[in-house]
Amino acid sequence: MKTFVKVLFTASIYSIISFHLFAQSGQASISSQSFEGNRHLYIDVHQLQPGKVKFEGVAEAHAKDLAVQSKYGVQFLKYWVDEQKGLVYCLSSASDSASIRKTHAEAHGLLPAYTYQVTDGPEAIIHGKGEFYLDVYELGAGKVTAKDVAAAHEKDLAVQQKYGVNFINYWVDENSGTVMCLSEAKNSTSVIHTHKEAHGLVPAYVLKVKQGE
Repeated sequence: MKTFVKVLFTASIYSIISFHLFAQSGQASISSQSFEGNRHLYIDVHQLQPGKVKFEGVAEAHAKDLAVQSKYGVQFLKYWVDEQKGLVYCLSSASDSASIRKTHAEAHGLLPAYTYQVTDGPEAIIHGKGEFYLDVYELGAGKVTAKDVAAAHEKDLAVQQKYGVNFINYWVDENSGTVMCLSEAKNSTSVIHTHKEAHGLVPAYVLKVKQGE
C-alpha cells in the first residue's frame, strides 16, 4: 500500500511539473509569435556627399551597426551603395523605424534621410553576371499596392532574358508609393527597356550599386 501511494504521489508530482513546463512553453511560443508579428522590413536611405562615399567606408559603418543592432532589436540584412551619387540603402528587420535610427545613431552617428516600411517579393538567385542596379519608382501615396507590383514583376521576369537582365527582388512601400527593384544587368538602359516592354512603367531613376551583407 505504501509503495502504491508513493508511486501515485510521484506520478502526480511529475504531471504537475509537466503541465507547468508545457504552460511555460506555450507562453514562450505565443510571445515569440507576437514578437515576430510585430516585426517589419525597412529600407532606410542615407544621402551623403556625391563622389565622397566609398563602399569600404560603408562596410565599416555596417559592421558597427551589426555590433549594436541586438540592443535595439534590429537585424540589418543587406545594403547597397551608389558611390557616385553618395547614396546608401540599408535593408533591415525591426519592430519600428525608431529602433533603426537609434542603432545608426549609436553605431556611427549617420542618420537616414528617409525610412520606408516595405514588403518584398520572392528572391531570385544572383547569377554574378553584370552589375547591380537599384531602380526606384515614386508613384505617389496610395497609388500602388504590393499586389500590383507583384503582377508587374511577373511581367518583368517574362521579358528580362531578352535584355540580359536578372531581377533579384523588389520592395514596396504602399504608404509613400515607392517601389525599389534590384537587378543584375550590363547597363541601366537594359533595365529600363525591360520595364518599358513588360508593363510600360519607367522608374524615376536607376542607380548602379554595390551590394554588401
